[in-house]
Amino acid sequence: MLLQLYNSLTRSKEAFQPLTAGQVGLYTCGPTVYNYAHIGNLRTYLFEDVLKRTLTYNGYAVKHVMNITDVGHLTGDRDMGRDKLEEGARREGKTAWEIAAYYTAAFKQDIARLNILEPTIWCRATDSIPEQIDLIRRLEAQGYTYRTSDGIYFDTAQFPAYTKLSHQKIEALQEGARVEINPEKRNATDFALWKFSPPGVQRQMEWDAPWGVGFPGWHIECSAMSMKYLGAQLDIHCGGTDHIDVHHTNEIAQSEAATGKPFFNYWMHGAFLIISGGKKMAKSEGNFLTLENAFVNRGIDPLAYRYAAFQTHYRKPMEYSVEAMEAARNGIQHLRHQVRTLKTAAGGDAGRCHEGFQEKFLTEINDDLNMPRAMAVVQELLKSHLAEADRLATLFDFDQVLGLDLAQADRTQRLPAEIEQMVADRHKARQDRDFARSDELRDALQAQGYVVQDTPEGMKVFKP
Repeated sequence: MLLQLYNSLTRSKEAFQPLTAGQVGLYTCGPTVYNYAHIGNLRTYLFEDVLKRTLTYNGYAVKHVMNITDVGHLTGDRDMGRDKLEEGARREGKTAWEIAAYYTAAFKQDIARLNILEPTIWCRATDSIPEQIDLIRRLEAQGYTYRTSDGIYFDTAQFPAYTKLSHQKIEALQEGARVEINPEKRNATDFALWKFSPPGVQRQMEWDAPWGVGFPGWHIECSAMSMKYLGAQLDIHCGGTDHIDVHHTNEIAQSEAATGKPFFNYWMHGAFLIISGGKKMAKSEGNFLTLENAFVNRGIDPLAYRYAAFQTHYRKPMEYSVEAMEAARNGIQHLRHQVRTLKTAAGGDAGRCHEGFQEKFLTEINDDLNMPRAMAVVQELLKSHLAEADRLATLFDFDQVLGLDLAQADRTQRLPAEIEQMVADRHKARQDRDFARSDELRDALQAQGYVVQDTPEGMKVFKP
């Protein structure tokens, strides 16, 4: 059964054919680690996780590379403004290196909570500076670069296929680029390959290069690292739709100019998460929610967000509301209840995966990752008259793609002894009306990753 994927490059669904039979090279643009990822960002990583799981379910060996952008991403995507890491360091009174380490760890915690599989290779931009310099030198030798007072730029006029991913007229892209105009640029769409450190200023992150002390542009890192780690296996490149017009367009231009070869055969992009009023969730808008404050602190298992994401196709905007997330929490709780009921009825019988339902499920996920229809197959399975053990075995087979951790639906959580003591101490503090002590213990429990809920039935403490 052929896997069909929507390719942004051709604006059509295509039968997937890897460069090497049975193997897939997958590159996904990772976080810029100057702040927490918001749940809109995380929606993109969820779609990419489903893609990776679907490829694996189809029998492919997937080599997945994800970058950590810890330098070079400016507050303006077109090379204007301040470096986001340096800005984060000023905001929090830490070094840029400390900011990068802290928010990298926070991002990894978030994807673990969402049961997103880690990449085969994590790569930080700051670990591949020599490769980025070498790539810029190749472009320079071929006449694609020029120098300004603030850096080395790629001349987009020298690359006629510049708009092949965005499918826009170059005039439209140039007009869009003028909001961040640099008067020294030859063309509004030209972009920085290497930025010079400002005169008289020592940045926290800077390196010697043939053109002067400075740091790489945001776009060059992904080209250098994908070619470094994937080599000739440049099959699929993913990201959010906001990367199409600038970041991914620039990656293609510089990579294909340097090598003379196609840079990735398939480009896949996930749509935005929007909030009430139809506005995109973004840090720049100040309207972003993290997994922590939208789910964990409200006592909602983050896997409810994974479940919610499956109700909308990855290429369509997904709307966030408290009511929708509550519905998702109820949905995943009901699904887990059904699993527990089937386990009890199966009585230890392992069961067999039903080929008919497996074929239906594969048909839907292989149709450009159509998770809403795949979830409809799940419901059809649960309502079927198959033996309980077979329904359970088939559902667990599906969970290789769903990633909802359904095999653990009946787990009970036992708190460590020291946490049990803190819970007991807080219960006593509340009985004694020592609310300052109660709040102190609640904060201490939350600091260790526990959710604390005070309900009419009593205090509930658990890890999401």
